Amino acid sequence: MTRLKGSDLLALGFMTFALFLGAGNIIFPPSAGLAAGENLLPAALGFLLTGVGLPLLTVVALARVGGGMDLLTAPLGKVAGAILAVAVYLAIGPLFATPRTAVVSFEMGIAPFTGNEGAPLLIYTLVYFVAVLFLSLNPGQLVDRIGKFITPVLLAALLVLGGAALFAPAGEIGVVADSYREAPLVQGFLQGYLTMDTLGALVFGIVIASAIRDRGVSDAGLITRYSVIAGVIAAIGLSLVYLALFYLGATSQGIAGDAQNGVQVLTTYVQHTFGTAGSLLLAVVITLACMTTAVGLLTACGEFFSKLLPVSYRSVVILFGVFSLVVANQGLTQLISFSIPVLVGLYPLAIVLVALSLANRLWVSQSLVFVPVMAVTLVFGVADGVAATPWADKVPAWFGQLPLAGQSLGWLLPVAVTLVLVVVIDRILGLRQNATTA
Repeated sequence: MTRLKGSDLLALGFMTFALFLGAGNIIFPPSAGLAAGENLLPAALGFLLTGVGLPLLTVVALARVGGGMDLLTAPLGKVAGAILAVAVYLAIGPLFATPRTAVVSFEMGIAPFTGNEGAPLLIYTLVYFVAVLFLSLNPGQLVDRIGKFITPVLLAALLVLGGAALFAPAGEIGVVADSYREAPLVQGFLQGYLTMDTLGALVFGIVIASAIRDRGVSDAGLITRYSVIAGVIAAIGLSLVYLALFYLGATSQGIAGDAQNGVQVLTTYVQHTFGTAGSLLLAVVITLACMTTAVGLLTACGEFFSKLLPVSYRSVVILFGVFSLVVANQGLTQLISFSIPVLVGLYPLAIVLVALSLANRLWVSQSLVFVPVMAVTLVFGVADGVAATPWADKVPAWFGQLPLAGQSLGWLLPVAVTLVLVVVIDRILGLRQNATTA
């Protein structure tokens, strides 16, 4: 029975870390830290819950069922499960997350030197996606190419940036913005949505499991164990990066107080601390982080859609790569504005799906529990998503009167009530079934 050596397991963990560390992981913590100011700790804790905790739990849930989202959604039925999976894969694939990796890496790493015009963006994204496609078309080499070569370079650059943030802050921790004054933990929790990491984890599970199998491991128990270990290594790395970037943002109000996003916070801090050399360092960090995530997303989409549809893995990867290239050239601002309502609508479904899957041994009938709870989550998730668009007035007023509705968490109470009711019914029917059998 083949087992992974310590070095291979560490490389697998590094690969997993690199898959998760993308555009959103680097641009959102500094902006959240800037706004949180003196409420840095509760805001960072909330961010870690959705930015690290939920993705780790998702990796664990997927590892328990064998690595594929199709197995995780099986209790919903084939059609409903496929629709949810397609929505998640498209959101974190060619529609939002994959193009965002290219645009963010351009705006942070290249635009300071070339300007923000259309021609440099087009040239950069062409080169970027050629490199991404090269790595994605041979998924069996991901551990070697990313885990053993690209990630160590990325980690070294992050250590320099994180060390500077901790030991050479731009100033003192700043004041608290209004949005973080009353409920900083909840606000940080919602900011963690924007990393897309929980949705990413739903599709990276199959990439991690496939990478383990490509190393010759066939035992299901070992694949599960190695997937969880890789997830833990990635979670530790992400936590350290987030905390350093939160602190960087919180101590940068003096030099970046007017910044509108994390891109501006980071570029201002790096230019202030390192000058031109720092801008080059940031370009390396951003480009490598975004590229590895894009490779993971394209690989996952290729694995999924080549099994769902009668098309080859290679065709899916090339098609989605080209489509992502086109979307990327629409600009970062439009991408973020379009993605927020979708994420607000999808994240509750992902959270509830993972929670129910982790507790699946408690249910007598998984379908009886999963279907109504996920249906209620869908209704309220869609309402919260529409409320985050210009058509918010179309949502019935009573949705906005639910507890935590103002924080896009109005789905929590209805879902919890539904879960309690269906669990009671599940237990009653289970007891009757046992009595009949006896």
